[in-house]
Amino acid sequence: MITIDFKKLDIRPNDRILDIGCGEGRHTIEACRQKDTLCTGADFGFQNLVETHKKITYHQELNDLCCKSIDLSCMDVTHLPFGDNSFDRVLCSEVLEHIPDDAKALSELVRILKPGKILAVSVPRFWPEKICWLLSEDYFNVPLGHLRIYKKKSLVKTIESFGVTCFYCHYAHSIHAPFWWLKCFVGPSRMDSKLVSLYHRLLVWDLMKKPRLTAFIDNLLNPILGKSLVLYFRKP
Repeated sequence: MITIDFKKLDIRPNDRILDIGCGEGRHTIEACRQKDTLCTGADFGFQNLVETHKKITYHQELNDLCCKSIDLSCMDVTHLPFGDNSFDRVLCSEVLEHIPDDAKALSELVRILKPGKILAVSVPRFWPEKICWLLSEDYFNVPLGHLRIYKKKSLVKTIESFGVTCFYCHYAHSIHAPFWWLKCFVGPSRMDSKLVSLYHRLLVWDLMKKPRLTAFIDNLLNPILGKSLVLYFRKP
């Protein structure tokens, strides 16, 4: 499930790309599909990197990666071990809402970005996320859970205060929003809900098969119902 639109990143051969907070590697793998790139996937959780490595190995066997190099590393987004102006593209998808000191994280993301290059950030959209919080305290009141809900204007203003300019934004994953509302309504930890299981099967089917119908519905509803807010910034 790709949240960031790679067409907006204008990736070129030999670009250095960092996917920070890569999770199990969805954006890292997509970055590795870009021709002649040098890709780094990084995450605070070591097990996430293990899963990313497994998926990269699988895709290497399929021979559908065309990057020059792939590196995986465990690190803290608030203390990145890179020099200033190190990367051409920095991706940070669904990470900031988990970070206690998100301002420090943002300053690091901008610091390591080369001048003229692009930072892409995604976070849960305000109103779909707010519904989840209202439906269930268990949704956010867990270790490493969501610490805050962002509003678009204030988040753009905050990120721009670190020296970048927002040039594009959009919303993503509209068909996922009702799934999380339903999951929160019945209880996020419940495993016996038939409705939740059925909806989850639908999302997995959509992810694997990529049918045109669900893609059309998702794109149609994203401006209204999209669960993720995606922002793109350029460093002067």
